[in-house]
Amino acid sequence: MIAATANRPVSLVENVSSDRQPVRRDLAASMGDGASYGVMVGIGETYVPAFVLAAGLGDVFAGLIASVPVFLGSVLQLISPAAIRILKSNKLWVMLNASIQAACFIPLIVAATYGAISQWQALFITSVYWATSLATGPAWNTWMGAVVPKSVRPHFFAKRARFSQAMTLAGFLAGGFILQAGTSSSAPTRAYVLLFLIAGISRVISAFCLSRKSEPQPVRLVDDLPFMQRAMSFGQGRAGRLLLFVVCMQVGVCISGPFFVPYMLKGLKLTYIEYVILIGTSFVAKFLTLPYWGRLAKKVGAQQLLWIGAICITPLAAAWDVSFNYGWLVLVQILAGTAWAAYELAVTLLFLEAIPEHERTGTLTIYNVANNAALLAGSLIGTFMLRSMDVTIEAYLWVFAASTAARGASLLILATVPKMSSGVVEPTFRPLSVQPSMGSIDQPVLAGLPADAENQLAENERPSSGESDANSSTSLKSNFSCGDTGKEPV
Repeated sequence: MIAATANRPVSLVENVSSDRQPVRRDLAASMGDGASYGVMVGIGETYVPAFVLAAGLGDVFAGLIASVPVFLGSVLQLISPAAIRILKSNKLWVMLNASIQAACFIPLIVAATYGAISQWQALFITSVYWATSLATGPAWNTWMGAVVPKSVRPHFFAKRARFSQAMTLAGFLAGGFILQAGTSSSAPTRAYVLLFLIAGISRVISAFCLSRKSEPQPVRLVDDLPFMQRAMSFGQGRAGRLLLFVVCMQVGVCISGPFFVPYMLKGLKLTYIEYVILIGTSFVAKFLTLPYWGRLAKKVGAQQLLWIGAICITPLAAAWDVSFNYGWLVLVQILAGTAWAAYELAVTLLFLEAIPEHERTGTLTIYNVANNAALLAGSLIGTFMLRSMDVTIEAYLWVFAASTAARGASLLILATVPKMSSGVVEPTFRPLSVQPSMGSIDQPVLAGLPADAENQLAENERPSSGESDANSSTSLKSNFSCGDTGKEPV
């Protein structure tokens, strides 16, 4: 009997001592939160550009809805530190924003029911959605860092991330099948009612799970270093040139990124099932190849992996110009998911290596603004090109070519990035959104880094005798691609 007990696998929850029931409840609630949040992203948020397209707001606006609200939301989130100080609670701030985010689906349900929504209404609703989403990121990381025991963090957040990824993909696939079965020419938006209803309910469940988690006292508040002081630090230190490269690459990617949805649904006239298969293929490819890239990073270093990823993502947009054949596009999507997995992992490793653990959460908000400004700039370039060529198929092809050219130009900046070490433990990622051109947009879970990794990061950041304190950069890349940036890891 003793031997049998000793050999029995121990679960994450069992790994926490039996007298810590609140911790067990916190871990279970966090799993439920991650699962329901994943469903909301997959079946709701991901289909907003397709919805405004079905509502007749046009190809260009369907692209802008994936960029303008994200930028506006990232600016609005700057009130987050002050709000948390007033509430004196990270938990209350996260729950408040989660509840408002759930409420954002109500006007979308009404609009889908009547088949009408104005551009200004759509921009306002989605801007509030993104503001509430982005505002909770730093508070959530601080809160979870205090709640989840260090002994189980890596395994717990890895398991939670896989579960959330599975639910995101399940929600996305379910949404595609619902749209395929329920859409008619007489009521093109009616099927979206069910999608947004499920998404809203899922976020309500997520908020309920958040309410079930405890908040240790005294509350650890997020770092509120002044905006301009944090912004000035972006151009300093080892990560300054890397940050410049990533932002320039972001501009290039987002010249085309927001416009793949209207191109597929209106330009190529794909069915919803064909659309879902294309994007789902990239999502799965990214998920399956990430472990391989992690092993390669340990062998050759994150900087070499960054070169591999950056070179591989450069021609992806122009690859859509080669052929309209569906089989070819599936192949391109497989390559896209694989390449983006390498790029995002490498950028994450390098930035985490350059930033002390205690500064990462505080830099999240300011970086979101810079990153989303690049997103907006790229999408406006794409908008100008499409409108100047009357939004034809040929116009899309030129946009894709321009995106590849801009990505290639950013490689010149990558060549100037100084050599950086990469001994960081591989982080856990969770999906923030499903995207047409890269499968998913993922974010590292900062609270999931093990304690020894945190200590290693702090040690690596210590200046040598010939290195000034100015070389301690405080930049954080919360999310490294176009369309959805810096959201909370819930």
